[in-house]
Amino acid sequence: MKMHGVDVRHQALALLRSGRKNADVARDLNVPIGTVGYWLHRDRAKRGECPGAHQPKCPRCDDRDLDGQAYAYLLGLYLGDGHIIQHSRHRVPSLMITCGDAWPGLMDDCEAAMRAVFPDNSPCRVRRTGCHNVKICSKHLWCMFPQHGRGKKHERRIALEPWQQEIVDAHPWEFIRGLIHSDGCRITNWTTRTVGGERKRYEYPRYFFTNKSPDILKLCSDAFDQVGVEWRITRRGSAAYNVSVARRASVALMDAHVGPKY
Repeated sequence: MKMHGVDVRHQALALLRSGRKNADVARDLNVPIGTVGYWLHRDRAKRGECPGAHQPKCPRCDDRDLDGQAYAYLLGLYLGDGHIIQHSRHRVPSLMITCGDAWPGLMDDCEAAMRAVFPDNSPCRVRRTGCHNVKICSKHLWCMFPQHGRGKKHERRIALEPWQQEIVDAHPWEFIRGLIHSDGCRITNWTTRTVGGERKRYEYPRYFFTNKSPDILKLCSDAFDQVGVEWRITRRGSAAYNVSVARRASVALMDAHVGPKY
């Protein structure tokens, strides 16, 4: 095991205190990211700033105010591309939302929503091939996302709690935005027609939300109904596979409130 000198640790702590991210410091100093995280934890503990030194309040357990708009968006992201894990060596579970590197704005919005919903916790980004996991740790993730459970989402029942449904009803567009930003897309379809004996090509925009869970597909279509977006289900074999929005007026509504990933 490689030992790092005191000067390297002090240099790392100086960078971390200035606001640099763990991953950047680890890369710049050629130190494992786990070591950098350990140094930061020890430093914050000595200064009384350790995250475990206080108990963050929870909207469900302590009636703390909740940013409903940010939560509706984060819930949509979680149902699409999110998961909660808890390793045996860690006491606190973590929520991870997978975001493609092609859409940095999506990562920024995801991180902002996490900060708004969990103001006492700090999100981070974990690099993966072609994407990043935007991650946040909290003991109250089970409270805020009761849809978590064993196995894949499409293999178990997914239903919103009454308090979640109230938030989605109050902020349907943010919920839809989260779903589209996770498992959805805006594409340009094309077709050909014969006009006056001449074959012409026509292009038109279309939105898709693709998910293998029939319950999550229904949550999406119910939200579309609430805001007046016309939709239809397309299938793979006998199973529903995605929700499609192609009518011009409905696409215009989606463009105004959601838009393509960025």
